[in-house]
Amino acid sequence: MIPELRRRIGFEIELMAPPGVSRRTLALDLAGRCGGSVRPVWHHDSEPSLVPGLGRFLHLTQGFEVRRPDGSPLCTLVDDITLTRGLDPRAPAIPGWFRVLTDDTRLLRLLSARCDPGTTLPRVLEPAAELWGTTVERHGDIYRLNDAAGATIALASPAGGERERPCEIITPPLSADHHAELSFLLGVARGLGFTVPHEAAVHLHVDGGPFRSPAALANLIRLFAHWREPLRTLLATNPACRRLAPLPAPLVDVVAGTPTTTELRQAAQTGQITKFYDVNLTQVLTDSPPLRDTVEIRILPGAIDADEIVHRAALVELLLDRCLDPAPIPSGPASPDALLEMAAATLVQDQ
Repeated sequence: MIPELRRRIGFEIELMAPPGVSRRTLALDLAGRCGGSVRPVWHHDSEPSLVPGLGRFLHLTQGFEVRRPDGSPLCTLVDDITLTRGLDPRAPAIPGWFRVLTDDTRLLRLLSARCDPGTTLPRVLEPAAELWGTTVERHGDIYRLNDAAGATIALASPAGGERERPCEIITPPLSADHHAELSFLLGVARGLGFTVPHEAAVHLHVDGGPFRSPAALANLIRLFAHWREPLRTLLATNPACRRLAPLPAPLVDVVAGTPTTTELRQAAQTGQITKFYDVNLTQVLTDSPPLRDTVEIRILPGAIDADEIVHRAALVELLLDRCLDPAPIPSGPASPDALLEMAAATLVQDQ
């Protein structure tokens, strides 16, 4: 029996296209099947830099937003740089695939607003060049935009190494018919030969509002800190998945008591929290979320089957319900069986 999910949940599902197929292929197929449309969009991310003294490059890569005939969003398909197994890093870029690189978050946002992901590599930086009153320079396959003093603002380069194949399906928040929506998206992907990558994960975005209560947020931290290994065992977290980590010690230490919202935020700041933990709490630790007001659960394994995803999401949903109970979640004895008992007890209370 497939459980019914009660929460608004947004899904992020990491897949890999077979050689010769891309996330653009999937976008066009999905749009064709539902009578919708496809719009190129930018995806923001970062990558290690090979330039001495520069720790990372910020980059824009090409994604595709698919909309239904009425204009409502169906999904967005983007790259994920953590997916690398099976790609040929020496493969030349397919014509029409490129990326834009810079080293400043403000520049990245400006470039994203001014430059068109649906244009061509030689022209992509031209709208930004107009802002600085300069021209784009070509150096082989690389296009460089400098300011009037010669300082580099951005680079545009071909996206080689088969980077068109990784595909993260991002759904809008789904309030109903979660299984049917995922079945359609994943069924089309399977039909095109998409598979689950070696490093894959599924992420769940749930509404952050209920977890702005300090008691609920403290319980959420206790769940993912004290029950970390049982959770990962029960959900079958992929050991090859990158950008996962235990919550920082200052945040775990503060929930030994009954912290206030201010104390939780101070502990998060001390622990230098980012989104790249087992659970992403960055949006609920601020009064004005910069992106979306959600808690992101990041430890579900990769999957291309709606049944698997929904069953695990239903278990997570019950454990999140327990976090909303004002009684503190105990620190142990932590085991997968005890987690199932916790979920079962919550299910009984909900009924």
